[in-house]
Amino acid sequence: MKTLLLGANGQLGRSFVEDGGLAMRGELVTASRDGNRFDGATIGTADLAVPDSLPTLLDRLCPDVIVNAAAYTAVDRAEQEESLATRVNGEAVGVLSRWAAAHGALVIHYSTDYVFDGAATVPYPVDAPTAPLGAYGRSKLAGEQALRSSGAAHFIFRTAWVYAPHGQNFLRTMLRVGAERDELRVVADQVGAPTSTALIVAGTLAALDAWQAADATQRRELEGTHHLVASGHTSWHGFAEAIFAGAVERGLIARAPRVAAITTADYPTPAKRPAWSVLDNTGFQQRFGYALPDWQSGLNDVLDALVHQRA
Repeated sequence: MKTLLLGANGQLGRSFVEDGGLAMRGELVTASRDGNRFDGATIGTADLAVPDSLPTLLDRLCPDVIVNAAAYTAVDRAEQEESLATRVNGEAVGVLSRWAAAHGALVIHYSTDYVFDGAATVPYPVDAPTAPLGAYGRSKLAGEQALRSSGAAHFIFRTAWVYAPHGQNFLRTMLRVGAERDELRVVADQVGAPTSTALIVAGTLAALDAWQAADATQRRELEGTHHLVASGHTSWHGFAEAIFAGAVERGLIARAPRVAAITTADYPTPAKRPAWSVLDNTGFQQRFGYALPDWQSGLNDVLDALVHQRA
C-alpha cells in the first residue's frame, strides 16, 4: 500500500508523521505546500490553492490511499477570502477525489463541526441537516459534497476543536497567554468536544485497518461520513480551566490565571461560531470497534507530551 499524506506540516499531518503508523502500513509519501517538512525533510509539493496542479503529482506517485490533512483553517479570515477557502477545501478535494475514482484509490478526508449551525441541544448525528454559518463551514461542506459525488471510495471524518502539542491551537495559546496574565476572559457559551490530533490519527488508522481487512461489500458498508471526535463535551471556558489545572499540576506553568466566563457576544469575531459543536461519535465506535475516550484523556496525554518535550 502506498499512501500519500497531504498537509504534512499542519497539526494533523505532523501528528501522522510523528506517529509513524501510516509508514508501518506500507510506503508513505508526504507532501506540503512548499515541498519542505517540519523536520527538515524535502518532500513532495502539493498546493491545494492550485487544484489544477494536483493531477501531475498524483499521476507521478500513483497512491493507493490519499490522506488529505491539508486545509484552509483560518475561520475568521475566510470571511474575506471565501474564494480561496473554497478552492482549498472544496475544489481541490474534488480534483483529488476524481483522480481517486478513476484510479481505484481510497480518499481519507477531514471535515468539521462547522458544517452545522450549532442550534442543536443534543449531539449531531452524521445524517443531521447541514447549515454552515460562515465561509469556512461552507468551504468544508463543499469538499464533503465533491468527495461524495466523485464516486471514489472514501472516508469523511468530521472532527472538532482540534489541538496538539505543536502548531497553533487553543491549548498552546492558553498556556502562552496564561503564563503572562493574571486573568483571562474565555467564552463559556460555545460547547464542543476538544479532540487531540493523536485521537484522530489513532481513529483513522483503526478505520483504515478495518477497511483493508474487509472484502468489497464490507468496504462499502464501512465507507462514508463518520464523526471522529473525543467523547463528552465542555465549553471553551471549561477547557481552559482544565488546561491550566493540568499544566500547574505538571509544572508547565507556575500558577493558573483566573479564567473569567464571558459570552460570545462579549467576544465578537468576523465569523459566527456554532454554539453547540457536539458530534455524535457512537456510530464510529460501533462501526470500527474503536473506543473514543473522553476529552480529558486526550488533554492529559497532550500535557504529558509537552512535559516530555521540555525534559
